[in-house]
This record gives sequence, structure tokens and C-alpha cells, in this order.
Amino acid sequence: MSREAYQVPSLGGGNAFSADGGATSTEGGPAVAYLCGECNARVSLKRGDQIRCKECGHRVLYKERTKRMVQFEAR
Repeated sequence: MSREAYQVPSLGGGNAFSADGGATSTEGGPAVAYLCGECNARVSLKRGDQIRCKECGHRVLYKERTKRMVQFEAR
């Protein structure tokens, strides 16, 4: 496919698909899971949410590790 033939996908209408293949609504985007640095609670945040733990109010959140297998090729 050439660069000129590429069309940017539109966000309007229907559902978008998340990285794991599940359908999510386009209003808030997919929720991403984080871990609180203070109380180790699991926090799900969407786009535009405050970066704050809902349990203790701590503002340091770590992104959860992926469950996909990641393999690097040594040369």
C-alpha cells in the first residue's frame, strides 16, 4: 500500500478495539491497569482521569507488566 492510499481511521461511530482484542467504548478509551506505589492497590485509569490512587490518594503509579511473551533474539 502506498502512502497516498493510506487513510487515517476515524474515531466516530461504533466501538474501538483494545490491545487485547476486546471491544471498548470510544468515549473514555480503554482502561489501563496501574499499581499504586504506596498501598500496592490495582488502579484502572482511562484517558483524562486524575493520576491518583483511589484507595490512599498516592500519586505515584506504576504500569503493570505485560502478560504477552516478549522474546529477544541474540546475535
